[in-house]
Amino acid sequence: MLAIMAFLGSGSAWLPASEESPPRPHIVFILSDDQGFGDVGYRGSEIRTPHLDRLAASGVKLEQFYVQPVCTPTRAALMSGQYPMRLGLQLGVIKPGSPHGLPLTVRTLPQALGEAGYYTAITGKWHLGNGSREQLPTNRGFDHQHGYYLGAGDYFTHERDGGLDWHRNDRALREKGYQTDLIADEAVRIIESHPGNMPLFLYVAFGAPHTPRQAPESYLEQYSKIEDERRRAHAAMITAMDDGIGRIVEALGRCGLRERTLIVFSSDNGGILRAASNGPFRDQKGSIYEGGVRVPAFANWPGVLPAGGVVDQPLHMVDWHATLLKLAGARPGDGVALDGRDLWPALLGDPTAVDDAILINAAPDTGALRRGDWKLVINGQLRYWAESPGPDFSWEKLLAASGLPPGNANRQELELFNLADDPGETRNLAGEHPEIVRDMMARYESYAQMAAPLLDGTPVIKQAPAVWGEFQD
Repeated sequence: MLAIMAFLGSGSAWLPASEESPPRPHIVFILSDDQGFGDVGYRGSEIRTPHLDRLAASGVKLEQFYVQPVCTPTRAALMSGQYPMRLGLQLGVIKPGSPHGLPLTVRTLPQALGEAGYYTAITGKWHLGNGSREQLPTNRGFDHQHGYYLGAGDYFTHERDGGLDWHRNDRALREKGYQTDLIADEAVRIIESHPGNMPLFLYVAFGAPHTPRQAPESYLEQYSKIEDERRRAHAAMITAMDDGIGRIVEALGRCGLRERTLIVFSSDNGGILRAASNGPFRDQKGSIYEGGVRVPAFANWPGVLPAGGVVDQPLHMVDWHATLLKLAGARPGDGVALDGRDLWPALLGDPTAVDDAILINAAPDTGALRRGDWKLVINGQLRYWAESPGPDFSWEKLLAASGLPPGNANRQELELFNLADDPGETRNLAGEHPEIVRDMMARYESYAQMAAPLLDGTPVIKQAPAVWGEFQD
């Protein structure tokens, strides 16, 4: 097996706000789920996203923004500021009944912001653990919680596998309505009730357009000309989400908070093909090729960030953790080396403000690293599991199914791409540039030993509880 390593941190030291720094903003961080790079109107999609389009046009588009191939790892990167392979969350997602979650030793983003005086709230999807009360959002730094813990719940009944997965302040909530609308409605309520003299961190984690593909009939009718039912529902779900985002932005303006609010938008991973469009990129959700890890993203802060700005430097979700801590005047935890860098200079147009390298993934026998325009892919056909693979999973079975030769020494298929010339990753240049391969492999293998995957073969319970995440006091 490769000696796969994870980063020790890229040296993003905490610095106090300078006189040139903007005042501490309210922060609204919006995350969509399984939305492809091309699934926004401003990229010419047939999917109507007028509110996202306006925010992107009047803000700064992040054109080379990276996340993890699936949901839980991306959320772990944002909450922790560390690559998820450092935490054992590099493989798959947290399944119903799993005892695992974001390690309790992690000082989360809302905990750090709360210590800096922010009111912190989440509405939407958590997916970072619900196996114990200690793992629930109100015990991980959120003052207010609304939404659900797991993925793939029914958008109308709010059930997963027959158990209710809908909560407010980590107590069961029986609320009627379409999931996307309820998430946006709660965000509006939080904004309307928030005192303007206290900074707000509002994490809006939509489930859309993740499966099950469900949307109100009024939205499905808007896309009646799309023949593929999956694509039609996918488009309807994104437009419903876009309308919800419009209501959130309108509430900020109505309450006098808009000019003081930084809005960040990103998808958590690439989309599933046939339903989603990942633009010019190869592959889809679950893959370490660009289609799985490069997503639509932007930042908007009126009068502070330049309207119409574009950042073409590679950035990663972990960078937002470090950036938001600095903007808020919050310190990282003692002894914690954050993997992210402050991306604020890049947002303001500094072309030199780049990550030296981005670790796209490091899992047993597969991974990827980007440095500059070069990207190294190791055994790219070994797909992430979108769900944990079950108790009979083994890497030997997966390797055999992939067609790779057996034996540790022969298990590497290396691909090298120049993304500036070949964003679709169609031309493997490893044979033409062995010196670059050697350098990038050395970098890849020189980092600290990654944590063993916690989600590898996680067992699942046979019968759902009446309410997920409910415990006896």
